[in-house]
Amino acid sequence: MTSAFTNGKRALAATAGFAVAALVLAGCSAGGSTTTDNAGGPITIGTTDKVTTLDPAGSYDSGSFSVQTQVFPFLMNSAYGTADVEPDIAVSAEFTSPTEYTVTLKPDLEWANGNALTASDVKFSFDRQLAIADEKGPSTLLGNLESTEAVDDTTVVFTLKAGNDQIFPQILSSPAGVIVDEDSFSATEVTSDDDIVAAEAFAGQYVLTSYDFNNLLSYTAYAGYQGLLGAAKTDVINVKYYTDASNLKLDIQEGNIDVAWRSLSATDIDDLRGNDAVSVVDGPGGEIRYITFNFNTQPFGTTTADADPAKALAVRAAVADIVDREELADQVYKGSYTPLYSYVPAGMTGATESLKGLYGDGEGGPDIEKAAADLAAAGVTTPVALNLQYNADHYGPGSSDEYALIKDQLDASGLFTVSLQSTEWVQYSKDRVADVYPAYQLGWFPDYSDADNYLTPFFAQNNFLQNHYDDAEVDAMIKEQAVTNDPEARTALIEEIQDKVAAALSTVPLLQGAQVAITGPSITGTEDTLDASFKFRYGALAKG
Repeated sequence: MTSAFTNGKRALAATAGFAVAALVLAGCSAGGSTTTDNAGGPITIGTTDKVTTLDPAGSYDSGSFSVQTQVFPFLMNSAYGTADVEPDIAVSAEFTSPTEYTVTLKPDLEWANGNALTASDVKFSFDRQLAIADEKGPSTLLGNLESTEAVDDTTVVFTLKAGNDQIFPQILSSPAGVIVDEDSFSATEVTSDDDIVAAEAFAGQYVLTSYDFNNLLSYTAYAGYQGLLGAAKTDVINVKYYTDASNLKLDIQEGNIDVAWRSLSATDIDDLRGNDAVSVVDGPGGEIRYITFNFNTQPFGTTTADADPAKALAVRAAVADIVDREELADQVYKGSYTPLYSYVPAGMTGATESLKGLYGDGEGGPDIEKAAADLAAAGVTTPVALNLQYNADHYGPGSSDEYALIKDQLDASGLFTVSLQSTEWVQYSKDRVADVYPAYQLGWFPDYSDADNYLTPFFAQNNFLQNHYDDAEVDAMIKEQAVTNDPEARTALIEEIQDKVAAALSTVPLLQGAQVAITGPSITGTEDTLDASFKFRYGALAKG
């Protein structure tokens, strides 16, 4: 491997400063014979998370990726217990020139439906991501990809726009790097879940054998899997989807499910820590929670009747002045989250506290007088009517209390009148990119452990947020940091980007932390699954 690949490794040490995090699980796919003796029987996992679509070109959320990472192959991946990326269904991956990254696949790979898995599928997968460029998909992660060439059945050459890309090996392990069967997916549009399942277009650790959308999924270990993670420890995994976290808690207590994951309330987790019948599993992680502003439809936004950029910025600044992160962390999440004052979470290389000196009392606390002064200086009449949207099924039951408290903080200032509303996740994920919400909740579960993953998806041109923030200077700096070899110079760029975005306030960061998983007494292998790559893997779990 070249030094460019070495520098592209995920920074495992950077996770040391994170708050409590999630149990990270691994692969599933359908079809094929089983690979383990399954001595302990099937495992049932419960979650309140939701799938938007199985097609990796049409989704960029943890609920969808938690299925995709089970059933689809990747060129690069992370072994259990490490955050470093290395070849998965490939035998080698390296820079063969500053702008060429060459991957050699393992021979005789096969999809569960019997189709050969070749370099042609790889080219097809990346070409369709860029062609479809779905606003809810991860194609923005491929901004530096110029072209993909299948040299022969096992050799793929990626040509990059800018050389020495420090991030590209990690991108190949991300939602944008999922490989799909070219005979089963459309080249130009998102393929339906039913068509994917019917085609048995899987080649991960598991295959989907039953698919009842956001109700119940069943996976069976795939004997044809030749990837980095090895044979799954359990033949059959079932995933049950809950609309109410209290029912999820009840079922783990009563032994109806084996693992409860994403998301229980902080109160429920504290309660379960005292239950000898279950285990609460914590680990390092990098989740962040934040408010996103739509630059078109927020108060004084570009497409509103009284559009005024200075007033719009003053509204965003006033929210940042007023919000009390310490109160959110303590009252709602009981310390399982900590205040976040920038865009890259604390503990990661390049993280700053850019917002702390700009907003509030300068020490991280709220300052209503400063908010009033910001609004008055811009000529904003108060109170400002603000429509604020949140979602409790995807981001957990604590979201209701979190946003109720944010509303109280803003309303109590006398400077805002907040209308708070909630929408079910599948509809929420559509509405937020259709300019329906002027301001709304989002969270982030990183694709790879590098500061870039907290910058490119949010602030590069045509970014994942789709909130109409666009800054050519910031975009150029984001591209520059990704290809800067010198660690100190790259860190300086990452810090400067955070300062510039903090001044514009595309989003208001609130909290950092992660999730917690609850396992029943029969589950083994949980230590192996505390994987700092933040993927959602089931294949390391087994019943003892």
